[in-house]
Amino acid sequence: MPATDIISNLFNTLYENEKRNKKECLVMPVSKLTMNTLKALQKYGYIGEFELIDDKVLPKAKVQLLGKINRCGSIKPRFPVKWTELGAWERKYLPAVGVGILIVSTDKGVMSHVEAMEKRIGGRLIGYVY
Repeated sequence: MPATDIISNLFNTLYENEKRNKKECLVMPVSKLTMNTLKALQKYGYIGEFELIDDKVLPKAKVQLLGKINRCGSIKPRFPVKWTELGAWERKYLPAVGVGILIVSTDKGVMSHVEAMEKRIGGRLIGYVY
């Protein structure tokens, strides 16, 4: 069965494997957006190292889990947000201000809402993690 939403599949796989206290998981299929989202999660310490496995059939990513994800998920529909509105979205999706991150896809790449507010750029909300 093909995945219809790759980002939702990524967050669901990470969350389910974290719940089961796994040390690593296999995410498939993988796209550029998925890899950039994993880089943002790694930058904030939610996941460890990850590597792309391209076996010419279906690209996969092997991700090391650190046990730091309490909850994560994709945001649908992918709301367009201005940088001034990110604080309101943070209060809506995260348990407290300063706890967790929103993942935002911008013209400058995939980044957290904190980076987007510092750089004063908006984008589309992809997901959240805390």
